[in-house]
Parts: sequence; structure tokens; C-alpha cells
Amino acid sequence: MKANVTLVTGATGHIGNVLVRKLVELGEKVRVMTLPGENTGALAGLNVECVQGDVLDTSALWENFKGVKGVFHLAGIISIMPGENALVRRVNVEGTANVLKAAVQAGVERLVYTSSIHALARIPHGTTVDEKAPYDPENPYGAYDQSKAQATLQVIQAAQAGLNAVIVCPTGVIGPYDFRNSMMGNVIRSAALRRLTPYVDGAYDFVDVRDVADGLIAAADKGTPGASYILSGQRISVRYLLETVHEITGKGFPRFKIALPLARFAAYFTPLYYRMSRASPRFTPYSLEVLQSNSVISHEKATSELGYHPRPIYESIRDTIEWFFDQNKSKVISR
Repeated sequence: MKANVTLVTGATGHIGNVLVRKLVELGEKVRVMTLPGENTGALAGLNVECVQGDVLDTSALWENFKGVKGVFHLAGIISIMPGENALVRRVNVEGTANVLKAAVQAGVERLVYTSSIHALARIPHGTTVDEKAPYDPENPYGAYDQSKAQATLQVIQAAQAGLNAVIVCPTGVIGPYDFRNSMMGNVIRSAALRRLTPYVDGAYDFVDVRDVADGLIAAADKGTPGASYILSGQRISVRYLLETVHEITGKGFPRFKIALPLARFAAYFTPLYYRMSRASPRFTPYSLEVLQSNSVISHEKATSELGYHPRPIYESIRDTIEWFFDQNKSKVISR
């Protein structure tokens, strides 16, 4: 029997659940692999086949890859905390190695790996970041960056060995269907709900999750085997982001700017607080570094080769706010 199933790992994540929605809309037969006991609320109501598995469990992987024609590998752990993190490395690096082996064994026709802009070496200010930047497996900025670079290099090696694999590198992802409350999603929601919102000066490139999902599908259809494609959006300041939330909602909210030197000093202590309180981290040495880094990032290659065209970031912020409010209404009604 000819394989006709598209498998998505990490399907309950922000990018993952939006990708699944788009694949279902396209009429694809979709199989989603979730962790045993994982909350699958982000996929509720979608016509998909759900299977359980762990990228660290090779036997489960091989079973779930049977009859699969294409794979979107998104499963991974994101971390902005400092220091070594053995689990991040195991899931992101060893897990990807296992997925690649399973794909080869199953004779998968196409694999698209979701890497990250943070897997690339930091490029000095004054130079546009594009696909010519090398992946940096020894990146000094964090375990997450290193793990994504190391995993990406494995995908490149697999492609060189004959696997039809393509790599995409999204920038900072925002947008609706943010069921897990991403860091930037929390910032937007906090401001929209008129909560106290501290911030620091800085800027980054943010991209709509729906455009990233479209880029992943385009990479599967048109991407060159072994190639990487940056999926960026628009560079905006944190201040612009907050002012846009104010403009869209028409309501003010308390906010104050923290001086960067003070934020950097405090960030050395906040990781301990986040670990003890189990709160979602926001100000860490890593997050502050990202907001000060070179974020002039080009998606010219993806536009030229994949037909990738991200929407205006204003639209993304507006739709994120509307989605958050719709979710809140649904929760009130369900009670």
C-alpha cells in the first residue's frame, strides 16, 4: 500500500497545532504524535489520527512512522533559562536523531525540520542575517541554541546521505491558537487585559504563526533537499508592540520601562525565582540578550523559492488579542 499519511510531531505546540489545522484544511490525512498523557486540547475537533509516542522511544517511533509519506518534525523543548539542560539536549538532539533514523527506515518521501533562528551564529549589528550564517553548535548563549544547531546539523548530514529533508528557521513566533501561552503571547495578553506590564528597551523580528505554518507546507512542496529557509516577519520594538496593543484595544494599561543595566543585574537572580515559583520566565540573561541582538533578518530566500509572504505584524497582534478574548469568553460560557 502506498504511504499517504503526513505525520506531525510536536503537534500540540503553537506552530504544531496551526500547521495541523492547515493540513486538515488542505485535505491531508494527518497523524499527530503526542506524548502519553499530554494535553491535546489544542487539537480538539480536528479530524486527525492521534498516536502516542516519544521521540526518545525508538520502538514507538518506528511503529508510528509506518505508512507515512511526509514528516513535519516540530517536537522539542524551548528554554530561555541559563546553564546546561540535559533534557533539552536529549529531546532536541537525540530525539531528532531518532526521528531521522525512523524516517529513513520507513522510506519517508519528505521530512521538514523546524529549527530556529537561534540555531544560527550571532551576526554583528550592521549585517543582515540570512541563510549564509552558519549553524553554531557551540553557541555561548544557551543550551537551547546549541541543541537546535546540533540537531539541524544532523538533518543536514542526513540530507547529504540521501534523506529528502528541508530545514526552516522561524524567528519570534506570535499569533492566535497560542494554547500554551508563549512568552510573547503572555506579554500581549497581559497588556490587553490591562495588567501591569514591565518591559525593557529592545527589538526583535516577530512572525505570525500562520505564516510559519504556510512556510512549512511550502518547504515540503518546493524546498530544495538539504536547504535551509528563514521564516522571518517584521522587526519591531517592544515599545511598538505595547503601543499597538493599546491602539487595538483602545484601553490604556500600566507599564513601565526597566533600565537595561538594572534589568541585566536582576536577570542574574530571576532564574532562581522562576525555578522556585514555577512561573513562566520573562526576564533572563538570555531573553535580554535576544532583545539587544541583531534582528535585521531576511526572508528573501523563502520568498523567492517558496513563495513565502508574511503578513503585517499589526494584523498578527490584532488577531492574537481577538483570539485571547474569544478564549476567555468560551471559558466563561463553559462554566
